[in-house]
Amino acid sequence: MNSKIIAIMIVIAILAGVIGFFIGMAVASNNITPNNTATNNIANDNVTNEEKTEKPLKEISVMEVTRSIFYAPQYVALSQGFFEEEGLKIDLTTGSGADSVMTAVLSNQVDIGFAGPEASIYVYNQGSTDYPKVFAQLTKRDGSFLVSREKNDDFKWTDVKGSVIIPGRVGGVPNMTLQYVLRQNGIDIEKDVTLDTSISFDLMAGAFSAGNADYVSLFEPTASATENANAGYIVASIGAQTDEVTYTTYFASSSYIEKNSDVIQSFTNAINKGLQWVKNHSTEEIADAIAEYFPDTDRDLLIKVVQNYIDIDPWNTTPVVSESGFNLLQTIMQQADQLDERVAFSDVVDNSFAEKVK
Repeated sequence: MNSKIIAIMIVIAILAGVIGFFIGMAVASNNITPNNTATNNIANDNVTNEEKTEKPLKEISVMEVTRSIFYAPQYVALSQGFFEEEGLKIDLTTGSGADSVMTAVLSNQVDIGFAGPEASIYVYNQGSTDYPKVFAQLTKRDGSFLVSREKNDDFKWTDVKGSVIIPGRVGGVPNMTLQYVLRQNGIDIEKDVTLDTSISFDLMAGAFSAGNADYVSLFEPTASATENANAGYIVASIGAQTDEVTYTTYFASSSYIEKNSDVIQSFTNAINKGLQWVKNHSTEEIADAIAEYFPDTDRDLLIKVVQNYIDIDPWNTTPVVSESGFNLLQTIMQQADQLDERVAFSDVVDNSFAEKVK
């Protein structure tokens, strides 16, 4: 055989051996065995995925007394995912007053009610065995505004003398708080004004726009929407006229709270996060965060209304229910002839969850 060909073959053989050696080393170092790195990476990925698997959210039903920007911290808690962080999925429905919310709670149609605590006081005084207990507070002032038929840039409460006012249903906190404010301003409820309580809560704005009454008390955004439609003019905040009062709260039946204490704690944690969020964000940020819950309200109006509420400082700093505010509420109820016997704070309120919020 030609010597040149032999030399070439030897060189090829040497190169093949060298290449084979290094390939073997590489394979050995990366050999896929139960203990090697590749297998460990797969195992670690599986563990990570298992660790990341979220527990299914627990769905709970909540009924709110009405849909209002007054309850902005609640909608913030929903939109920012605070309930999901606490392992909860909220099925939120809207009632038509505190009485309808309480009925839903007592009949087990919903797990948690959101309305004025006066409903809990009424049920407790009726002697119910499984009476509702209030476990968290969201608002500390009345959130309604007095809307006048006529424009009045220099409104005084004495201007309502001789007028007809739509204040909401008898026994409801908006009605009773308005009566309290009128009395505080020297108005005789029996002689100086006529309170038309025949109109249900959800029809008050429509009745006023149709020409009934001289004044109406409305929550936002309904009050500002009425003004924008040139059907009336906001002349005063009712809530700004009183000291802090336990106004809107969350409650559930005693048996539900006892059996679902973990749910109540998680729910209260989420509400607290909503309260802290609104405290630390701008008017515009709050408006944007709650916009999905008010699809028929444009952004400019949302911002205006949020600012209207910020101006009267309506939201709790924590979900703890105020005992002094609760006592003022009972005074307001008594002056409206809607409460014969006051109840002990501890009989209707359970602050143990609000005091442990995270």
